Amino acid sequence: MKLLRFRFQDETKFGVIEGNEVVVLEEDFLLSIKRSSSRVSFDEIELLSPVSPSKFICVGLNYMDHANEMKEKLPDEPVLFLKPSTAINHPNYPIYYPPQTKELHYEAELAVVIGKTAKNVMIEDAKNYILGYTCGNDVTARDLQRKDIQWTRSKSFDSFAPIGPWIETEIDPSSLDIKLLLNDEIKQRSNTSNLIFKPDFLVSFISSIMTLLPGDVIMTGTPSGVGPMKVGDSVSVVIENIGTLTNKIE
Repeated sequence: MKLLRFRFQDETKFGVIEGNEVVVLEEDFLLSIKRSSSRVSFDEIELLSPVSPSKFICVGLNYMDHANEMKEKLPDEPVLFLKPSTAINHPNYPIYYPPQTKELHYEAELAVVIGKTAKNVMIEDAKNYILGYTCGNDVTARDLQRKDIQWTRSKSFDSFAPIGPWIETEIDPSSLDIKLLLNDEIKQRSNTSNLIFKPDFLVSFISSIMTLLPGDVIMTGTPSGVGPMKVGDSVSVVIENIGTLTNKIE
């Protein structure tokens, strides 16, 4: 099932994709999935980020090849950092190139969407707290990341957390092809089977530190091949059985 948040006739709505139509839900799918009798054509809607998270919890160095690429030691535990909710960005919306950086990078990632409040979750129960999965781009000011002791500034500019286009609730995340295209040229390509720390483990580990709220997003890390974007570029994250998240740089 593909769950989405969208704008139609100047109203924000929630829906389920069926063919080329969207069945409008009676309320936010984080509350319940109640179909209304209303349907709209997919071509008539404007996609929004599928959720508005209270926080993005991001995992660094979670693909072996990317750790090697960044000349970093493989972590014994997940390396965590946060993006603020104000970094949220929508499908097809611009990523803004801030004047503070000269090195804006893309990072294609599988994003986990939390479905219900999670605290001290056991690994074997983690699936019960996951609503589904979507595409994410952990946009990074790489020169600021190298300069700062911690990564907050480099990861937190407005528009630096595009997610979408929708949430897929019925997939196994253990072996999904993931790639990033810059102006239709493949720059990153891997498979989620190469994740060091898997989604279920991450939900358990993170929930032992902080309470995860419905709609929170865990960005699971990026494979090798990260690189620069410039104004005018188009960047797309493509994940098997989920979809494509595209944004342009302005």
